Amino acid sequence: MTALSKFKTPLKEIVQQAGAAILDIYHDPSRFDVDYKSDKSPLTAADKASNEIIIKGLSRLPEGYPIISEESTKQPYESRKLYDYCWLVDPLDGTKEFIKRNGEFTINIALVKLGRPVAGIIYVPVTGACYFAADGEGAWRLDDDREVQLQCATFSLQQSGLRVLCSRSHLSEATQEYVAKLTEPVLVPQGSALKFTVMAEGEGDIYPRIGPTMEWDTAAAHILLNEAGGEIVEFASGKPLTYNKESLLNPDFVAYGKGKI
Repeated sequence: MTALSKFKTPLKEIVQQAGAAILDIYHDPSRFDVDYKSDKSPLTAADKASNEIIIKGLSRLPEGYPIISEESTKQPYESRKLYDYCWLVDPLDGTKEFIKRNGEFTINIALVKLGRPVAGIIYVPVTGACYFAADGEGAWRLDDDREVQLQCATFSLQQSGLRVLCSRSHLSEATQEYVAKLTEPVLVPQGSALKFTVMAEGEGDIYPRIGPTMEWDTAAAHILLNEAGGEIVEFASGKPLTYNKESLLNPDFVAYGKGKI
């Protein structure tokens, strides 16, 4: 077992426990209260319950890496910039989809080394689908009875009929303008990090995101796409996204499979 693949089993156990807590609330209307954070994004009891389980689970791992979670207090950058390794956590990615009750929400955990994701897991509580990737070890869907290696589809931006992943809740006008420049694109709406898992499974080609996202939204997806043959790059520079920056806000980006950009 390599240094990174050792995280596969404990991370899977953590996200399954967190997913069970999310589903308990998802299926109980009496606990379906919604609060709003200072940025007006929604916060549910499920976000909090999942976060608590994940923080406890990661804290018990022998490595003792610091944790940056959407739903926990953040250390100042003066402290964070000293991290060699850290966890980036989104305990419930797709809270709006959770509230809409369409099932398109995930749990995302990534291990970041010096600004670059090197391992990550994405879990879909409603379906039980689980995806894991580690640097140099491939991208995998962890089915109950087997592990399936994933590979992004190959495409060219010049071809017609590109399968373009898009958000159900955050499709900006600028993103629509970008898509309009493609030749007969086929929109594939998906919530949360499911957009990236669809691409990693070869069922989508490109995901332009011209609008705000946070590092915990993309870090696990980034290593998953990398290991499946794809990438996530800054929209303006074409350079890969980096993590644990002074601002945890991502720049606009484009995620793609094995494309010829």
